[in-house]
Amino acid sequence: MVGRKRMAATPPPPSTTPTSTRRRSARVSTSATKSRYFQEEDPEDESALEEEPPAKKKRGRPPGRKSLEAATPAKSTKKKAQSPEPELDEDEEDDYKEEEEEEEEEEEEETEAQNEDEDSEDDDDEDAPPKMTFIPLVKLRDTGGVDYADDRLHSNTLAFLKDLKANNKRTWLKSRDEEFRRSLKDWESYVMALTDKVIAADETIPELPFKDVNFRIYRDIRFSKDPTPYKAHYGAAWSRTGRKGPYACYYVHAEPGACFVGGGLWHPDAGAVAKLRASIDERPRRWRRVLMEPVFRRTFLSDAATRPVVTKQKGTVKVGRGKKKKVVEDDEEEVDGGEGEGEGDAEEKAVLRAFADANKENALKTKPKGFIADHRDIELLKLRNFTVGKKVRDEIFTDRGGQEEVMGIIRAMVGFVTHLNRIAMPDPGNDNEESEDEE
Repeated sequence: MVGRKRMAATPPPPSTTPTSTRRRSARVSTSATKSRYFQEEDPEDESALEEEPPAKKKRGRPPGRKSLEAATPAKSTKKKAQSPEPELDEDEEDDYKEEEEEEEEEEEEETEAQNEDEDSEDDDDEDAPPKMTFIPLVKLRDTGGVDYADDRLHSNTLAFLKDLKANNKRTWLKSRDEEFRRSLKDWESYVMALTDKVIAADETIPELPFKDVNFRIYRDIRFSKDPTPYKAHYGAAWSRTGRKGPYACYYVHAEPGACFVGGGLWHPDAGAVAKLRASIDERPRRWRRVLMEPVFRRTFLSDAATRPVVTKQKGTVKVGRGKKKKVVEDDEEEVDGGEGEGEGDAEEKAVLRAFADANKENALKTKPKGFIADHRDIELLKLRNFTVGKKVRDEIFTDRGGQEEVMGIIRAMVGFVTHLNRIAMPDPGNDNEESEDEE
């Protein structure tokens, strides 16, 4: 193989015209400017590439400054000054500058007014006193030299309840909060002292804390037409479950001018009412024995003897308060007001009627379902409350020895409360009562 002699490389002579025979594009400029598409960019010519073409002239009225600010995000004033603005005609430039100056003046006036308002508010806040509401507290009543005791209420406690009834408002009670706390503490000591005596009288009553036997002074006014927020009395109830529950209870009510002591079943549920009605129908003698008990009758139904009662014995005879009246019938007998079997029947009917009248507030208007209208004890069968009560003077809570008078009333209804509990809530295995013939 014959080798070729390698020629030394020599630079080609400079040429001003292209020597290539390749077809050139008609889009290629014949100017001396370097092509951006086929030739590499010279770093020295970067400044020429960075220059942007001038913005096209827009027709019409230029947009206002506020619309521009709303369309573009907020930037600093320096950047706005540096950003290029569209070229405008001389007339449009003048209008644009005038609008811009007017808007700037309006903004300056608004900022000055805001600054003045803020300064004035700061001055007012600094000079004005702090906004606080002061409720002056009323001083405690003078005890009058009488000490507070556990077995009786202080006269200041009843005076507070009397004032509360006349001024039943939250602001009034807040201003006398210390007086309220003192009266409540006095009532608590009285109730706890009475609790020990109630437990001694009725062994079924357990020893419970004050909150379980006391009724709070605050009223629930959510569904009430009476908007007064507080009760104007103190009350406490003792039963096997305290102030609440299905058992019959003993109740003490302290209210100036309306104090009373009572007990029984108030608004029992439907099941308890059904049991009580069945007992009235099946064991009438037992109810008469409880209601005719001498101490109970004298304490709670003392006005029964003054009620006229109609009884039948070979005719119609009216008996009442020792008087007698004979209705003209051939087969009648006169019944003296103080002798014979007619007097016992009359007294019994008077007691039953007095007990029914004392509980007629929530009684049925007609006979209950399942009983005939001419039932012998139809008035008792209509009842839905089974309670008794005795009004007492206010001094029974404040006098020495007054608590013993209260206990005398409570002891008088122990048999009545026990009778109700045996029917409505009988103890397990304690239903061994003697059978009685129906009357």
